[in-house]
Amino acid sequence: MPRNPPRAGAAIAGNTPDEVEAEFYEAMQGADLERMMAVWADDDDVVCVHPGGGRVVGPAAIRESFGAIFANGAVPAVPEQVRRLHWLSAAMHHLVERVEVVLEGGRRESAWVLVTNVYVKTPQGWRMAAHHASPASLQELPSIGPGDAPTTLH
Repeated sequence: MPRNPPRAGAAIAGNTPDEVEAEFYEAMQGADLERMMAVWADDDDVVCVHPGGGRVVGPAAIRESFGAIFANGAVPAVPEQVRRLHWLSAAMHHLVERVEVVLEGGRRESAWVLVTNVYVKTPQGWRMAAHHASPASLQELPSIGPGDAPTTLH
């Protein structure tokens, strides 16, 4: 039995890596810890690296890290420029996350994060095995696309 079953009534999509990725970002945008944990594979070696953070290994540690993040509210991260590599039982997506940041005075700006997500096909369907996120440096900004680059980087 999976360690991280979906919460009662939750429809966790797991038929494709794209559906798992959508669930992951909806969980972040809603600060929904149970929904977040339902996308992860039931394996002690799953790994998460938050922007600027260290390696977090295993479902319990990942739950704790996202619990701490969600205690501060939702994370308005939007995946953009998704590139996909798919095999029979694994998939890797690399993308750019746009995170809307509210500054003093209510002014909004975008921060950018470079992300690699790895998915594996399990008996429960596709699940996330790794999420590695790093802040974008000024050198990466041109790859974000014309007109999408923020005027300042946070």
